[in-house]
Order: sequence, then structure tokens, then C-alpha cells
Amino acid sequence: MNPPRPIAVLGGTGPEGFGLALRWAQAGETVIIGSRDPRRAQDAAEKIKQRIGATTRVSGSENIAACAATDLLVLTIPFEGHATLLKQLKPAIRPGSIVIDATVPLAACVGGRATRTIGVWQGSAAQETAELLPREISVVAAFQNVGAELLNADGPVECDVIVCSDDPAAIQLGRSLAAKIPGVRAIDGGKLENARILEQITALLIGLNIRHKGHTGIRITGLPDAAYKPA
Repeated sequence: MNPPRPIAVLGGTGPEGFGLALRWAQAGETVIIGSRDPRRAQDAAEKIKQRIGATTRVSGSENIAACAATDLLVLTIPFEGHATLLKQLKPAIRPGSIVIDATVPLAACVGGRATRTIGVWQGSAAQETAELLPREISVVAAFQNVGAELLNADGPVECDVIVCSDDPAAIQLGRSLAAKIPGVRAIDGGKLENARILEQITALLIGLNIRHKGHTGIRITGLPDAAYKPA
């Protein structure tokens, strides 16, 4: 399934958001980079154009304006600003939108170690998103386990993306976006409550990268071929 609407990457000036925006722009998608500072967003969009080509469909805007421009949103923001930004965005989010949340509540955001997560009352950052937004908004958890270094580098990304949501159609959309990144396989991870596991895996991967000086991802083996391909 090829979504006809633009993809707004909120927090897209950070390493993770920029990497996702870059990969989707390379795949021919229309991308809007969102930031608190519209100038930073525009500069990030210009960097992508310089890297891919001047005709690349990428632009930069302030977060709320980016949010209002489409019904497909991707959150790539530090957890410390998670709830605050969602409350600011809420009036601008279109009814029926899909919000893909890649946020991980790492302890580093409160002065702890990035190799562990902090407790979220709702269970996970994605579940916090679902609680703060209207019920008609579909929330998806995905992309937590894809390293920014791999996204921003050249070549394929050897990593599986597990996509969780309580909305089956939103899962399929999330999987289709993940599959646009060369090397990525996208797997239906079930209900949104499984997002807490994805977030904890991220902390584990960070610890492995520190210990072994690498840029690791995850691969899920042993599933039927159809499990790795979007419908």
C-alpha cells in the first residue's frame, strides 16, 4: 500500500527523525520535517535536497504547521518533551489521523543511563500518546529499534521493524512505510501494549552498541515469508 499523503516527521531535525525523513524522501515520498524552530526544519530539508537532488519532495516547517498539513504523523522526539508536544499538537491533528510513535523513554532524559528505560504510567510512550490524543486517532509504535547511524548512512539497513497498534489498518500502513527503507523487513507485532517491549529492546541495543562499539539492529527469524512482507 502506497500512502498518498505526505509524511510529517515531527522532531525531524534530530538524528533519528532526519534519518527516517531521508530514507522516505529517497523512496519518493513527500516528507515534511517538523521542528520547534522552523528555520532548523527548513535547513534539514535543504540538507536532504543537497544529498538526494533539488527536486526531492521534502520541506521544513514548525511542528504544529507540519501536523496540520497531513494526517500521517511520525513522532521522533525526546521523551522529556513527549507529553508537552502532544498537548500542543492536539488541536491541529486531523480526525482520523495515524500517529506513528518512535519515542523511547530512556533514563538519559532524567539524568540516568541511556541503557535503561524509565517507567511510564501508561506502560509505554506510545500508550501515553494514545491516552493524550482523541480516540479517533490511530496510534502506532514502530522504528524504536532502528539506529540513527544506520538510517543516516548509505546502503541498506539490516534491521527488522516491529509494528504495533490496536488498529490493523494502521499496522499495515506502518509496515509499508518501514518496507520503503532498503534492507528493512516489517513485522506485525500485535497490540499497542507490546510497545513497552520494543522500547526496552532499544535500551538493550544501546548497551550492546556501547559495549561492542557497533551499530546493531534486530532480526526476527523463523517466521513464514509472508510475515516479513506488508499486505
